[in-house]
Amino acid sequence: MSHEAARRGDEPGGGTAPDRAGGGFPGARPLWRQRDFGIFWVAQTLSVLGDSFALIALPLLVLQATGSVARMGLLTAVGGAAAVVAAVFAGAVVDRVDRRRLLIACDLARMGLYGVIPLVWLFGPQTWLLYAVLPLCEALGMLFAVGYVTVVRGLVGTERLTEANGRLNATAAAAGVLGPLCAGLVAAWSGPAAAVGVDAASFGVSALCLCFVRFRARPGDERTDKRAGLWQDLRTGIAFLNGHPVLRSLTALLFGFSFLTLGLNDLVIYHLKHDLGHDDGTVGTVMAVGALGTITGALLVARVRRRLGFGPTWTGSVAVCGLAFAGLGWARDVPVVAALSAAFLACAGMAGTCSMSLRQEVTPEHLLGRVTSAFWTLQYAAAPLGAALLTWAAEERGTAPVALAAGATCVLIAVAALFTPVRGAGRG
Repeated sequence: MSHEAARRGDEPGGGTAPDRAGGGFPGARPLWRQRDFGIFWVAQTLSVLGDSFALIALPLLVLQATGSVARMGLLTAVGGAAAVVAAVFAGAVVDRVDRRRLLIACDLARMGLYGVIPLVWLFGPQTWLLYAVLPLCEALGMLFAVGYVTVVRGLVGTERLTEANGRLNATAAAAGVLGPLCAGLVAAWSGPAAAVGVDAASFGVSALCLCFVRFRARPGDERTDKRAGLWQDLRTGIAFLNGHPVLRSLTALLFGFSFLTLGLNDLVIYHLKHDLGHDDGTVGTVMAVGALGTITGALLVARVRRRLGFGPTWTGSVAVCGLAFAGLGWARDVPVVAALSAAFLACAGMAGTCSMSLRQEVTPEHLLGRVTSAFWTLQYAAAPLGAALLTWAAEERGTAPVALAAGATCVLIAVAALFTPVRGAGRG
């Protein structure tokens, strides 16, 4: 969500290779002193800062116009469905084209699409526009996200993947603290449409930063065969996932987890505004506090994984996510909602960083885009339906019982992981 990068090389990916030190990466230097990773880091942080505005502003626009959490869930579902469709082809596209140019193009296109919303809103609310713009932006976001995952290893090397992913997630979450808070204030003062305009501008800044990042070129003999069909590329990614016991289990488990949790943001916003009667500024504050949890989880994940191993870290994180989710609908005080949101996001971030790092570590470079694409396609295949059902049920039955049922099921997913190869996945 998330969600959420850039690169460049000598061939598909453009630019020149990073400075070499022994093993081919400037690994002896701290990550913050590595030029290309540093610029990449800044670009991602700026992008997330703006994206967090849309995370708050778009649901608020729908709620403002319709007063319906089900309509909010429908918008989330439509956007999620577009991302799933894009994920089917994203890996093949990323493995075939100049990755730097693709990432920049995705940023510029999203800048233009989101920029249309505040302009149209000057003449009055047009909810249909959100259902047109968000799917396109989510599809572009999926292309961008798959590309982002494929370049991190080329910037920092395999041994520092978890650390690098943790740092990227931590600063993204730090931006997420300021973003929702400012989005809530902007929405309260100037309306949610103005917050979407900030999001649009952030993509332009991110695109500019990406122009200055150099990515390691992929070896010529690892380039994707462009004669192969896109469906064949997807099957190649699925075959790799199926052949790796831990990734196969993670894909199945995350299928259920994503189904249950994609609509969580809508549920929290609806609970705060409808059930508890608070304003947009409170929504932004709660989301900002929740993002502090993501920072904490991102900073701790590398250390926890080294100490406990992949399996216990991932399983424990998902279990705590479920417990926090179960309590959200019952919380009547804003500080309690904020604390539970922080706990959920901290553990969701830890689990997500672990699974992404493992996938990057074990996947051959020339397959990384297709494997990532297949993984996300399967993981999120049913998530849009889950978001629509979750929010519809909350409107019909109330947020408390729906959150309890979804959270309890997340805990069961963690228990189920104990009976899969995830449990014994190694350290490091």
